[in-house]
Amino acid sequence: MIDSTSARRDGSTPVPPAAVPSPSAIRAERRQLIESIRALRRLLDKRPAFEVSDQQRLNREARDRKRAEAVHGKALQRIHERQARQEASLNQQLNGLDGKRETQETRALAVLRRESIERTLNRTYLTSSEVNGIGKGLIRDLAAHGIKTAADFERVSWEKAPNGKGGDVLYIHRTKGGKVHINGIGQHRGRPLLEWRQSVLARAEARAPRLLPPDERHRIAEIIDAERVRLRKELAEAPRAADKARKEATQLQTEVLSRLTTAEEEASRLAAVHRAEFDAMAEKLLDLQAQLSAHMDTYGDIGRRLRRAQHRALRPIPQAPPLSGIPSPRAAGDAPALVSLTKVTDREAHPAPGTRAHPAWLVPILYFTLTTVVGVGELGDNTASLSLMITSRLAAFAATAELLRLWVPRIRWRTASPMPSGTGWQTSGVFLGLTAAGMFADEHSDVFRAACVVSVLAGLCLLAGTGLRIGKDTTASP
Repeated sequence: MIDSTSARRDGSTPVPPAAVPSPSAIRAERRQLIESIRALRRLLDKRPAFEVSDQQRLNREARDRKRAEAVHGKALQRIHERQARQEASLNQQLNGLDGKRETQETRALAVLRRESIERTLNRTYLTSSEVNGIGKGLIRDLAAHGIKTAADFERVSWEKAPNGKGGDVLYIHRTKGGKVHINGIGQHRGRPLLEWRQSVLARAEARAPRLLPPDERHRIAEIIDAERVRLRKELAEAPRAADKARKEATQLQTEVLSRLTTAEEEASRLAAVHRAEFDAMAEKLLDLQAQLSAHMDTYGDIGRRLRRAQHRALRPIPQAPPLSGIPSPRAAGDAPALVSLTKVTDREAHPAPGTRAHPAWLVPILYFTLTTVVGVGELGDNTASLSLMITSRLAAFAATAELLRLWVPRIRWRTASPMPSGTGWQTSGVFLGLTAAGMFADEHSDVFRAACVVSVLAGLCLLAGTGLRIGKDTTASP
């Protein structure tokens, strides 16, 4: 009699018939395991994006710290420059106080002399005995026009008469503005009048003081000394004010760094929590895969429909991209280096930013776009067949769409990479093929042989490019 619990050929121990569930229950349980694994894989697929986002956060935090340091450095530089300018200005003013004293004494003496001369001129009245040829009648006429003393007029001049008739007449220019003409005062009386004023002015200037009084000089000296004391006080205060400004800038820098550190620690804590959740999901996924393997060992294959799903569910867990040098949590004041944003996948790493697709690929794109619109073999007096018109446009449109699909993502910074190997050969093949089609449609020239050669070259280019593309995809596949 054969024992029902004997081992199978594959080495597994069969389940006793009484404990074997129904096939539908086995399939349901296996589907449940597969669906649980799929759900966990979908959640774990978000980990690469989370890691890249965390890298961006670290880079942003590093930039914020560098920006804060730069702002602090600029503030200290401005404080130093302001202190240097202030001290240079104060020293310049101190050095110029002696010259300022001489200038004020000269200005005060000039004011004193001007006042003395004006007093002398105001006290010297115009009389008939002082000026030859001017009697009491002309004296009264001059007084009626406001000219009584030597200070009331400045000079005389010859100008046209007020009514424009009679030629030039003598005008007397008053000190307060305006000019008057007195009948009876011409050249013979105007010259003595001006000479009298000049002689009075010369006597007044000769009698004016030529030195400042001692009390005035003492007053100016007191003003200069007070100015020197004030400037020296400001010069001594400049370093203290600069030190105070530096302390305020340092305190502000400390507050900014403290806020950044607090935010960084909180973000690092949350990132650690998310990373622990992903690790727990990965462990749970391994556990479910182990359960699925045990279930498959226990009950064997339950159908072709679940075979592919089982194989996909038992794939290895993709490793998370490494984050080199995550300083989490960071110590206050430590500015981390920028972390690279290059994602690392299981198949191959993306090229570093900067290896973008060449902009020259825009030339064939524009050519195929133009060919999509105008076709081939339709320029001039040529008339292409309907099939060639449709086929050429479809081929050009397909080439344009494929080149745009490959070139646009590779010209961007984040997804930069060179064009796939063999794309140039394929593009050349399509170009030569369209050229050969146009040559075959040309009815006015004998280019049949050349068209055959070009078509053969087009086929070779297409085969070479396709071979390179297929070989590259095969090498990149796991």
